[in-house]
Amino acid sequence: MRSQLLPQRMASPTTELEHWAAQMTLCLDHIFVCTSAGAPESQALLDAGFNEGSRNVHPGQGTSNRRFFFEHGFLELLWVHDEPEATSARTGPTRLWERWSLRDGQANPFGICFSPTSETELSLPFSSWAYEPAYLPKGKRIHFAQGTALSEPELFALSWPQVPAAAAPQPRTHRLPLNAMIAVSVGLSDTENLSGPMRAARDSGLVGVHRSAGPELVLEFSSPHPVDLRLPTLAITLRGRRGGAA
Repeated sequence: MRSQLLPQRMASPTTELEHWAAQMTLCLDHIFVCTSAGAPESQALLDAGFNEGSRNVHPGQGTSNRRFFFEHGFLELLWVHDEPEATSARTGPTRLWERWSLRDGQANPFGICFSPTSETELSLPFSSWAYEPAYLPKGKRIHFAQGTALSEPELFALSWPQVPAAAAPQPRTHRLPLNAMIAVSVGLSDTENLSGPMRAARDSGLVGVHRSAGPELVLEFSSPHPVDLRLPTLAITLRGRRGGAA
């Protein structure tokens, strides 16, 4: 999931991208970015012609979101609306409260979620712990990487495959022809001293890592023609790659 459009490790040839994709049992599911309450930062997406999908409140977790969907994957703008729930014994270890409340400099505001490509046993390249939020059906878990630094994005994976787009109606077409979310590169000021989980995610091809002045993400999408949209208020760049495959 690397392309010449993306920086440093994401700049590998397409043949290497396909090699990694053939071996991986995980795919990019969605990205979250912590925002102000109500996510006024979403206006940058709306102004660029993106159609907003349904919103969610997470009972027991203390968070709410606004979402923008694509053929595969979605972008989640996330905020905390209930501090006691977000810091409870169940939810506290996710560090969602820390990422949200310290997002203006002390903590990385991003989270990168993966999901298995089929109904097989989840296999991750890093150690993880299982989170069972109150809003999910019994038996469904979210596996958080153990040991990721707060200065890096949160890494986590669902225990179930992503629901096919046809089975989950949402607005998925936008003014810019960004189709399926297929890759992410993590921008960090220090790319040498990565945590164990981030290094494992990079080395297994799940993410790219590039140097940047502050936290940022570059998201790559399949697209009929090149697209490069920078969203400074979210510290995210959306890029479309001609001929990219989900």
